[in-house]
Amino acid sequence: MIHHVSIAARNPRHVAAVLAEVLGGEAFEFPPTPGSFVALAGDAHGTAIEVYPLGTELSPGTGPARPWTPQDGLAPMPYEVQMRGGFPAHPWTATHVAAASPLSEAAVHALARREGWRAVTCDRGPAFQVVELWLENRQLIEVLAPSMVARYLAFLTPAAWRAAFGLEPVRVAAPEAVEAG
Repeated sequence: MIHHVSIAARNPRHVAAVLAEVLGGEAFEFPPTPGSFVALAGDAHGTAIEVYPLGTELSPGTGPARPWTPQDGLAPMPYEVQMRGGFPAHPWTATHVAAASPLSEAAVHALARREGWRAVTCDRGPAFQVVELWLENRQLIEVLAPSMVARYLAFLTPAAWRAAFGLEPVRVAAPEAVEAG
């Protein structure tokens, strides 16, 4: 189960507030990264979408980990992921998320019209149906209205994937023997 994802937006506060509506939850500031916000679904899975300012990069920290202490506060420690902003960003990204929503398909479309954002209901053939909601008309979130969830869950299993596409799972290849030189 994926519990949270992060995306970037031109207006992280607004996008997080709209995502909170989509998830049926609430949005808050995200203290570890100034200017960032998080939409919390408030569900049993801890579902959340972190929204960083466009141009934020996540990079690996350095050094060994150590136990957290209250004096550390909420800022990332040097060994943890480092979140830095101000980098040039392309308007498009391969990152997207599919999220179940308590909103009906019509309500998602109404929300998109209110925001001036593109929304289109897409039928992915035998797979599933989603509403493509384009946050700020640049970042995709595939919204699953309650009427769409069962079909999605039925398709997104290894057995259904094999049957639909005739594919076998990808396995990690054994490392090749290193020849002594």
